[in-house]
Amino acid sequence: MTVRVLVASRNPKKLAELRRVIAAAGVDGLEVVGLDDVAPYEEAPETGATFEDNALLKARDGAVASGLPCVADDSGIAVDALNGMPGVLSARWSGRHGDDQANLELLLGQMRDVPDERRGGAFVSACALVRPDGSEDVVRGTWSGRILRAPRGENGFGYDPIFAPDDTVGERSAAELTPEEKDAVSHRARALDALLPALRDLIVDD
Repeated sequence: MTVRVLVASRNPKKLAELRRVIAAAGVDGLEVVGLDDVAPYEEAPETGATFEDNALLKARDGAVASGLPCVADDSGIAVDALNGMPGVLSARWSGRHGDDQANLELLLGQMRDVPDERRGGAFVSACALVRPDGSEDVVRGTWSGRILRAPRGENGFGYDPIFAPDDTVGERSAAELTPEEKDAVSHRARALDALLPALRDLIVDD
């Protein structure tokens, strides 16, 4: 029997990434659906102080409204020279939620005079799983690297074009990686990997 799992997102690239990671892990028996696949419900604003707080807020809303186990991710970029910002404000750093280009350009402007040796940062992802019975799991994944001086690459989304991961050859940006390469090392992939035991338990418990 297949267990439906709601992912509290309408971002098609994020949904595709989550589906690829689950498929690559060989987790059979899970059908991943997004917010567009369930009845609409009022989504609480992301007011949490941490990625974990926001992921849990979204997953709790989704589980209560849909009656399905719900996975939610809250992620962003933490820049050393900006004392860990944008952090949880990454998606609305420019003041307009989800405007990737404006957010990216603002961050580049803020980093313009920062020397190379101080351009470190990391992508952070917190993934929460909330079940209809109210039980919860929340995990974190990080992906260290540095902030580039100009965007590179056409893949990915968000801040990917200006982030060069430490664990890639030739200082490629995250947006220059193939989906398969990114899935193997990204912050979200690492968080989901930590969440896989709880996802597998959904099938066992069903």
